[in-house]
Amino acid sequence: MDNYTLSPIGHIHSPYKQKFAIPRQPRLVSEAKAELRFCDEFNREEFVRGIEAFSHLWIIFRFHETAEKGYSALVRPPRLGGNERKGVFATRATFRPNGIGMSAVKLEGVEYKNGQLRLLLSGIDLLDGTPVLDIKPYLPYSDALTDASAGFADTRPETEMTVTFDEQAELFISDQKDYPELKTFISNVLKQDPRPAYKKKRDDQQSYGMTLYDFNIRWVVDNTHNHVVEITKN
Repeated sequence: MDNYTLSPIGHIHSPYKQKFAIPRQPRLVSEAKAELRFCDEFNREEFVRGIEAFSHLWIIFRFHETAEKGYSALVRPPRLGGNERKGVFATRATFRPNGIGMSAVKLEGVEYKNGQLRLLLSGIDLLDGTPVLDIKPYLPYSDALTDASAGFADTRPETEMTVTFDEQAELFISDQKDYPELKTFISNVLKQDPRPAYKKKRDDQQSYGMTLYDFNIRWVVDNTHNHVVEITKN
């Protein structure tokens, strides 16, 4: 077999600091903003000249936190409740032979400041620090196949989850002037119900925590209701 060496062209700087709570597909949480910062070799505006004419981009990346753990021929897709096995090539699971993923995300802008080239993105589903291998423009006439079918993932995932905030959390959010969409962002992440599939079947109250940006967020889940009990800064 031929072997190939791939080097990142840049890295993602994302509000998602851990795998838990990241949406399972791009664009499910539009408030998820990120930057793609280019590595030194590609940190020149020539590499992205004309890219602002495209509204969306394909980001080709590496699952850097799971790639070294190897791959599985059969995986348990969350959309099937974790109860049914499918071939890894019939899913978008992270445990792949080459650990490569792709996301179609919205391009919000291009910046070159203080010697650093950045693409501003939204609707991302990428962990902070994700190495990017390539970028390609999204082409609606070619990439959006209206007659395509998608097997067990044929529709956008929807839940009945609701979200409320404790008074402390509301006050904390109101003080974060640099994050005007923070409450909506947290709400939409929790509405995706990031819990492991096996815990969604439990009726007892469950407590969870996650980190978004540099905020620690704690919430409890009671059936289909999320209540954010505390938000603190790291």
